[in-house]
Amino acid sequence: MIYIEKKLRINERIRVPQVRLIGPEGEQLGVVSAEEGLKKAREVQLDLVEVAPLANPPVCRVMNFSKYKYEQEKKEKEARKKQHVIHLKEVRFKPKIGENDYQVKLKHIKEFLEKKDKIKVAMIFRGREMAHTEIGKRVLDRLATDIAPTGEIEKSPVFEGRSMTMIILPK
Repeated sequence: MIYIEKKLRINERIRVPQVRLIGPEGEQLGVVSAEEGLKKAREVQLDLVEVAPLANPPVCRVMNFSKYKYEQEKKEKEARKKQHVIHLKEVRFKPKIGENDYQVKLKHIKEFLEKKDKIKVAMIFRGREMAHTEIGKRVLDRLATDIAPTGEIEKSPVFEGRSMTMIILPK
């Protein structure tokens, strides 16, 4: 059994003895043999398409298959246009970050939030900085208050190895 896109069988590929036939205008034509359904489809120069293969008997419709396929592709394309993929952006900080560097990174975070992206903020500790993790915690707390109008904290700062991470969601 050969299937064409999403398991739709058309014309000669429908190999069941009887089908419930639906006409080109959507009218019910009753239960007929598959050959008779195919003959009716050929009379109006259209295809016989199996639309509900699991029904008893299977439901077939007389339609222009290429036009139907085109419209389905168009709908899928439109659906893909409307969906928004959320990306996870990562911004890294160090505990001894300068004021200007902090402002630049804050600006980038706000831009990411406007684009509806999630942000993972990582505070990286190196060497002796591990002894003063409270400095990094203060920077992350300040960041949380600065982005409060545009974003919200999904995961508050958590220590993982040599870094402290926090995840921010757009509002």
